[in-house]
Amino acid sequence: MIKAKNKLGLVFFPAFDWAISSTHPEREERLLYTQDQIFEEGIQDIEGIKFYNPIIAEEKDMQRVHFCVPDVKSRLTNSHFISVGGAIKAFQSVIDKEVDKSFALVRPPGHHAHRVVYGDRGFCIVNVEAVMLERIRQEYGPMRVAIIDTDCHHGDGTQDIYWNDKDTLFISFHQDGRTLYPGTGFIDEFGGPSAYGYNINIPLPPGTGEEGFLYVLDNVVLPILDEYQPDIIINSAGQDNHYTDPITNMNFTAQGYAELNHRLNPDIAVLEGGYSIEGALPYINLGIILAMAGIDYSNVHEPDYNKDKLKQSREITEYIKQVSEIIYNRWKDKENLRLKDLKGLDYVEKSRQIYYDTDGILENQVQNFKVCNKCSGVNTIKSRSDGGYNIYAITIPRDACSNCIDRGHKLYKNTPSDNYTNVYLQDRVNDIYYSK
Repeated sequence: MIKAKNKLGLVFFPAFDWAISSTHPEREERLLYTQDQIFEEGIQDIEGIKFYNPIIAEEKDMQRVHFCVPDVKSRLTNSHFISVGGAIKAFQSVIDKEVDKSFALVRPPGHHAHRVVYGDRGFCIVNVEAVMLERIRQEYGPMRVAIIDTDCHHGDGTQDIYWNDKDTLFISFHQDGRTLYPGTGFIDEFGGPSAYGYNINIPLPPGTGEEGFLYVLDNVVLPILDEYQPDIIINSAGQDNHYTDPITNMNFTAQGYAELNHRLNPDIAVLEGGYSIEGALPYINLGIILAMAGIDYSNVHEPDYNKDKLKQSREITEYIKQVSEIIYNRWKDKENLRLKDLKGLDYVEKSRQIYYDTDGILENQVQNFKVCNKCSGVNTIKSRSDGGYNIYAITIPRDACSNCIDRGHKLYKNTPSDNYTNVYLQDRVNDIYYSK
């Protein structure tokens, strides 16, 4: 009998009652084909691999992370509560030392969900990894965490949530936003005033293959992780870099995904994108499961795998080397860059438009971050959607000093509700959430 080197927890939730449409690539078959594949391979019989059922996340879990407009229940389906609950269960199994690692194969996905939520964008409504992480922090205490997003699309929602939190290092390597949704994820998106340098984007050119992804991992991601020294590494495990994916333009393989996972060595992986339902996902997921369990994955290949056809061009290789050097040097020089870019500022303002592509909603938003020398600083969001909502949202961060706690509560109390459709306060210190 095969025995796993690492005890591995697996949580499956295909979400039978949620799909954008019956023919949309984000549907239940994304996981059903994987489920068939791993049972056919006998994964369930391997000693050291344990299956868990998801728990159901609570409304309060969403409120720690998001401002759902007008409220959580209006925006989420039961499947969203269970998908997030599956990730929470996967994380709990690691923290409680029942297993060494865990993989939450759940949907709907979440990494495009920002702090403010008006609807579905990029197939995401709530950010699964962020809600999972903040529930665990609430239950088990502070921890230094790195989220490594390997989805082909930039993890813009996760970036937004952890923009000003240096206890959560966010690294996303993805297809260049000039060529793919959501059109973000550039090198100069470097983090908020209290976490400048702790948001790292690595935009890659279309056609990037195994050589490019593994070069970035070895020469940027792993050196930064060695210096950051996180307590926990989370892989936001999108699988749409695959050469057969219908909505992206990369050349990654199942073997490459397994090798990346082996080298990254995450504590928890959470499934994100990946829409080659039959030709890629069953093989990628199998490779990741074997790699996380510490079992030989060298024979995991797609039926049409051809290494020569997928070879990365010399031009792409050289471009990735140049980009990697720039990004790593920026990380090393982050404190000098912070002093140069933020010197003398009391507040940092960030304005943007966000389009909810699935629901056809346009949002105009202004975020304002207080620069505080004692904590991350209270921050606010003014947001208006073309659906008629006009909101004001206040966040008191987890590490807030007494002055910022007082400032946040005064802002909420003194903001007249007749000026906005909704006013919210997220007090992360006391784990309370108010709305009016």
